[in-house]
Amino acid sequence: MHTKIGIIMGSESDFETMNEAVKVLKDFGVAFNVNVISAHRSPDLVHAYARDAEKKYTAIIVGAGGAAHLAGVVASLTPIPVIGVPMATSVSGGLDSLLSTVQMPSGVPVATMGIGKAGANNAAILAIQIASIADQELRQKIMFHKKRLLDEVAKKDENVRAKLGLL
Repeated sequence: MHTKIGIIMGSESDFETMNEAVKVLKDFGVAFNVNVISAHRSPDLVHAYARDAEKKYTAIIVGAGGAAHLAGVVASLTPIPVIGVPMATSVSGGLDSLLSTVQMPSGVPVATMGIGKAGANNAAILAIQIASIADQELRQKIMFHKKRLLDEVAKKDENVRAKLGLL
């Protein structure tokens, strides 16, 4: 099976946030598909998407705000790992989305990321890590990514220590 990640969002207004996941997947050279599907406004489409997901995707990243039921509905209908990205909202900064995404009943897991763009970025990384279990090339890319993060921290440490005259 080829690695392909599904990305769905509950509304076009989620695009700016979910585009962070798209950028990461592109950087890693991972194939993906993006759809706007609403758990409340197009439930039949959600059901069809989730039923067919196993044939298409290694993992599914789901962004939704407000009631944020989309990730949970998808997770209830597919064996594919579902990664939820709560959207920032005007109601409570996204706390409503976070709680709706993370508070799943026993037996229906959704791996829930942080609210907003950082959450979308991390969702893509997690999806790639899931896919890397069966894809050695992706595993190497993840290891390189982690090494790059380590190098960035070491450089920042050096910069701060130099500013303080501790080098």
